[in-house]
Formats: sequence, structure tokens, C-alpha cells
Amino acid sequence: MTALPTSMTAIAIPTPGGPEALVPETRPVPAPRAGEILVKVAAAGVNRPDVMQRKGLYPPPPGAPDIPGLEIAGEVVALGEGVTRWKVGDAVCALVSGGGYAEYCLAEEGSALPVPKRLSMREAAALPETFFTVWTNVFDLAGLKAGESFLVHGGTSGIGTTAIQLAKAFGATVFTTAGSAEKCEVCRQLGADLAVDYKTQDFVAELKQATGGKGVNVILDMVGGSYIARNYEVAAPRGRIVQIAFMEGSKVQIDYMRLMLKRLSHMGSTLRSRPGTEKAEIAAALIAKAWPLIEAGKVKPVMDQSFPLKDAARAHARMETSAHVGKIVLDIA
Repeated sequence: MTALPTSMTAIAIPTPGGPEALVPETRPVPAPRAGEILVKVAAAGVNRPDVMQRKGLYPPPPGAPDIPGLEIAGEVVALGEGVTRWKVGDAVCALVSGGGYAEYCLAEEGSALPVPKRLSMREAAALPETFFTVWTNVFDLAGLKAGESFLVHGGTSGIGTTAIQLAKAFGATVFTTAGSAEKCEVCRQLGADLAVDYKTQDFVAELKQATGGKGVNVILDMVGGSYIARNYEVAAPRGRIVQIAFMEGSKVQIDYMRLMLKRLSHMGSTLRSRPGTEKAEIAAALIAKAWPLIEAGKVKPVMDQSFPLKDAARAHARMETSAHVGKIVLDIA
């Protein structure tokens, strides 16, 4: 077996700030601890939490690397004590708590998944963060069932494109919002039954009309702010709303009367700081339920652009324009 290098290139954040705060550095190659694998990273996904970390608004949890990056794909090159699910040479993608913007990254054994057949490493790196997030929030927490209606805001984001496809694949009527006619057309091509241009249309009025006044059963929202009250308005009686981010802000003044009268459930969750056992349970569910859909070509990652690792700043600048459709990834090997 070829000896591993002792150092690697990684992206650091010496001082929080704009995209230019992302700086390549030389770091030691980490050694896997018990229950961990070391992955030679081929590609890493870029996500909004990475942007928040860069700005100093989302510090890594205790014990996690200060290197940004929450999802990777690559080859297993070393095993920690007790690892049995993987062997050196396996192609994996993994959800990680940090460290993805680097040539080598540690992952917990249970948070790694096999690279689906027919997918490139670049495509595989676009899977973990969005698929883990959508599965745990839409299906586990909100309990979306076949025959129900589902709304995801930001339909052309990584989360949005994944949520549209999975909800449709499991028999839901799918609604979404997006910021242009072109983006709405992408959403419809992915399976959305109705896509509303939030810049020119009122999504509350459009979805009330589309549902015959019944409202929407499950809503996945990462906007927050003014959307919270509007979600309450468009939700069906006993509707379930899951909050996963607050791009428009988390502090709002709101009338909760609709929450009571409609018997709504408004839930929230984060993923990064969850214990490894919970992430392993989500991974197992994805392998059983979602991976067959990916390998059959029924669900796929929607790719936007890729950038070399050294150009991580350009990748973040692209994300902050909100012009992207689908996933932005870093090419590392």
C-alpha cells in the first residue's frame, strides 16, 4: 500500500469575512480515530452553512475541524480501529461535520455511503448534505406520505432540487417557489406540479387556488422572516412546517392564531451537531429507500458549476449570487 502524505492542501478561514476569507493552507493529514475512515477527497459539495461559517456565524461543533465543508466523495485510504463497513479502496460519499474543503478528510463510518452506480465523484459529492437534510426533515420529522401535498421554497437550490424529486418519487403532489420563470421551468422538469415565481406571484394565493382552498400538508422552509406567517396561511389544517434555515432572518413578530386554529406543527432541526448514531440511522434509511432511486436514474443530483479547490472563494461568490441551479462543488483530485 502506498504511504500516505503527511501534509495536504486545505481551505482555511483565518479571519471571517467575504469569499476572499477562504485561503489555501498546508495542513497535516488527519489520522482516523476509532470508528472513522480517512477519505482521499475527489470532490466536495459547497453549501450555505459553509458560507455562514466563513462569515463567522456558524462555528463548527466541538471536536470538528475548523476547515469548512460538510460533504465529500472520494476513496477510502485508511481505517480507524473497529471499522468494519468499509475497506481501503472503497468509493464513498459522506456527510461530515467539517473538513471537506481539503485533499483528505475524516468521516464517521456510519455517515458514509457507497457512491451510487453510474454517478461520478463530482455528482456523488453533491448528495450527502441535501439528501440527509431532506430525508430527516421531510420524511422522518414531518412524515410526508403518498397522496399528500408538499411545498419546498427555493426549488432550484440543492435542497430544493432534491426535495422536489424525492417527494414526487414517493407519491406527493409537489409545489415549489423559485426566483425566475427559467428556474420555475427547471422545477417543473424535475417533477414539480406547480412552480411559483415568488418575484412576480403571491405563492399563498397561487397555492390556495391550486389546492382548492385546502392548503398544503407539509412545508420545508429555509427562508424564515416574512415567510413564517405566509407558511401558516398556506398550510392545510394539521399541516406540518419544518424550518431548516433563516435566510430572511429568525426574529419576526407574528400572530400565532393560525397555528392554533389550524392545529399546525412548526418544527425545526439542524444536522451538523447531531450525534453520529443519528446520522448513521439516516444513512441507513437513504441506502434502503433513496439509493435505489438514484441508481435507477429516477432521482439525480442537479449540478450547477464546479471549481478547483484553490478557487473556493469563487464557488462561494457564485453561491451568494443565488444564480445557481442545483449544486456547486469543488474539484479536489
